[in-house]
Amino acid sequence: MKSSHEPAGERCLVRGNEAIAQACIDAGCRHFFGYPITPQNQVNDYLAVHLPEVGGVFLQAESEIAAINMVYGAAAAGKRAMTASSSPGISLKQEGISYLAGAELPCVIVNVVRGGPGLGNIAPAQSDYFQATRGGGHGDYRTLVLAPWSVQELYDLTRLAFDLADRYRSPVLVLADAVLGQMMEPMTFAADPVDPDSLPAKPWATTGKRGREKPNIINSLYIVATELEAVNRRLQERYAEAGRQEVRWEAHQLDDAEIAIVAYGTAARVSLTALHLARAEGLAVGLLRPISLFPFPEGPVAGLTERVRAIVTVEMSCGQMVEDVRLAVNGRVPVHFYGRTAGVVPTPQEVLEAVRCVARGEPISAPGAMQ
Repeated sequence: MKSSHEPAGERCLVRGNEAIAQACIDAGCRHFFGYPITPQNQVNDYLAVHLPEVGGVFLQAESEIAAINMVYGAAAAGKRAMTASSSPGISLKQEGISYLAGAELPCVIVNVVRGGPGLGNIAPAQSDYFQATRGGGHGDYRTLVLAPWSVQELYDLTRLAFDLADRYRSPVLVLADAVLGQMMEPMTFAADPVDPDSLPAKPWATTGKRGREKPNIINSLYIVATELEAVNRRLQERYAEAGRQEVRWEAHQLDDAEIAIVAYGTAARVSLTALHLARAEGLAVGLLRPISLFPFPEGPVAGLTERVRAIVTVEMSCGQMVEDVRLAVNGRVPVHFYGRTAGVVPTPQEVLEAVRCVARGEPISAPGAMQ
């Protein structure tokens, strides 16, 4: 059920956070647990109104810690469940996310990233990349991570996240930022919302014995080390399978590029404008945009070395994804870095100047210069 200003199948102007929230509803999720934090509060506001309209449960928990554990409970019962927060709130959820991974429970977690560390500010950043792609909590686990760069992708990838979570029995993280969450763009809502009753059954869920000899048990505590090792091996196998099946990226004008920019999310939007400016100057520049941050598009990034002489990684951080780029490239071509941090968004002109420096064989100039 759409609100009157958001008809299915028609193009309309939507705020990013509201696109996330409607994606939750359209994906068949009927259980959302959250706690207010800027800049993602419109997710909570929207779902507080519209989730009950479709028979769902919106609950503002007493804390981020309570919210993630409520997600655990709903997911254990076989329901699609979601929470959303921003950087400090996601940090508070990390123990629960580790428990969800260890218990092999599917759910969706949205992080609308703000400047840090600490309380930081409410400006956009990408400084949670390490936390998102390396699991973030304790133990041998990862979360699948999707990185939208538009309001349309906030909607599409949040819906996709629910399918991936069920497919791999894993938490899936949607990594946005304050620009994406707060901006408004034209987009189209899908005309095929998921009916929760049509979703495949989850025979492992804690829904009672129902003819089984023993009830299902959801747990992440294994006293016998070899039993826990078997769980970890199973998780790693799923991550490897995701690496074979779920790598997503987008290429822009790479066929004849001599310098490639690698950027995701808002930084990729800025970089695409810089690419057009560079092309207007005669610089052969292309862009590779990772959409899945884990699994990371290692193969496509490595393939850049067969065509370009240098790579510039652009991020709204002090340099985090650049480590994955360098691992993929493995020294075959130079990898440079340009970043702004603490909520400062790089401009297309700054990125263009960084590309010019690389083209001339010079160090990238301040203010975001880090080689």
